[in-house]
Amino acid sequence: MSHLDSDDTTPLLRDDESSDESQGEDYRSRWRSIRVMYFTMFLSSVGFTIVITSLWPYLQKIDDDADASFLGWVVAAYSLGQMVASPIFGWWSNYRPRREPLVCSIFINLSANIYYAYAYLPKNNNKYHMLMSRAFVGFGAGNVAVVRSYVAGATSLKERTGAMANMSACQALGFILGPALQACLSFIGEQGVTLNFIHLQLNMYTSPALLATAFGLINILLVVLVLKEHRVDDHGRQIRAINYTSEDREDISEETEETIDQVAVLTSNILFFVVMFIFAVFETIATPLTMDMFAWTRKEAVLYNGIIICGIGFESILVFLVVKVASQRVGDRPVLLAGLAVIFCGFFILLPWGNQYPKIQWADLKNNSLISQVSKAVITSNSSLEPTGCPYEQTWCQYTPVIHLAQYISSDILIGVGYPACNVMSYTLYSKILGPKPQGVYMGWLTASGSGARTLGPVFVSQVYGLLGPRWAFSLICGMVVGAIVLLSAAYHRLISFSVRHGRTVE
Repeated sequence: MSHLDSDDTTPLLRDDESSDESQGEDYRSRWRSIRVMYFTMFLSSVGFTIVITSLWPYLQKIDDDADASFLGWVVAAYSLGQMVASPIFGWWSNYRPRREPLVCSIFINLSANIYYAYAYLPKNNNKYHMLMSRAFVGFGAGNVAVVRSYVAGATSLKERTGAMANMSACQALGFILGPALQACLSFIGEQGVTLNFIHLQLNMYTSPALLATAFGLINILLVVLVLKEHRVDDHGRQIRAINYTSEDREDISEETEETIDQVAVLTSNILFFVVMFIFAVFETIATPLTMDMFAWTRKEAVLYNGIIICGIGFESILVFLVVKVASQRVGDRPVLLAGLAVIFCGFFILLPWGNQYPKIQWADLKNNSLISQVSKAVITSNSSLEPTGCPYEQTWCQYTPVIHLAQYISSDILIGVGYPACNVMSYTLYSKILGPKPQGVYMGWLTASGSGARTLGPVFVSQVYGLLGPRWAFSLICGMVVGAIVLLSAAYHRLISFSVRHGRTVE
């Protein structure tokens, strides 16, 4: 068996380098460089999640004027920054060595994390400093487009699905370990230690950002010392990288006289937008939904949902392992279609049914006119207790059936299967559609569409859920998934690799 085929059964997070000792230094260097891209993707994910659980208390601590709506802008700033930067870094990587946009973006990222750690220092408008710091962290994370472009160009068709699955697994590990690192650093406390000589408060809010800065420095060293420009054709044969001289670019232009199917490109971007939009909705709605339906306190919701999300993260790694094998057996498109069907089932299960209704906050006080003066006194004396249940201000709470815990857990499991399968298949298929043409700009647009979805998804669900409730919110999501399935089915015959479309290889 050749080294091109050995990746079919390679375990997750390993490549096939060790399986063929006869490979030359170019081959080994290529896979070392790809692993650096895995690590870069991992750090990009950690950079988003390592501070996500402490954003709100840190914002409240440094600026009394900040409210929950401003927190939404702070969270969205990351995705907005990434959406703006992705096409820029993608375009840059098409014409210059990829080391340049990678080092620049990582430097912006680590500088922004330092800015975040010092956001408390100005005497006023601290919330805007936090907003800007998160926007620049997101801007630096725009290098995801370069990472995906590099891996796509440095792998053969047979290697690519496995490499993309490995990269997604690294991303999932970052989402898991980011909050875990934040939890470990929370033991430093709110006061922490003050380093007067650099005017820095090292506490549970600033230390995660500084740890992300240290990771960024390591990443820059790896990019400078280890990363080399590599490019292979669809069969895995080494060819010259296109990021150096005009002669190289002339060679590649002759090789890619065939055009890219722009309909397939647009369809892939729409499908990726839908997949990312749906997951953004899911992760945004988890805490308010469980507090409304299960009468969990804030602390319980954060704890239990944290455990659930961590479980989904580990589940997704297993899914990536299965996806690598399944895509080799049945192809990329059927796996993507099956993933969308599983996501539809996950949200369909969440629709409210039956005649049991959620507990309403203070329902006994609002609805019972026979409450005794003694009971009122007891309630008043306990008014410091956190109210639980569905807020009476949300009028849908009074007529929408409750969502049971079994429904919620079942939905989590299904979405934890469908989302990672759709995620990795979306950009694996996309990279194959693009073919040998430099993919930096195209990957930039794909990343931008995903960032736009992560920006719009929370806004959509917070408005629809707050005004109309889960039945409308999840029905609209189900309709969106059905639309994506219809679109995929309609364009199914066009979502094929560049080399298959132009008759170079057989599917």
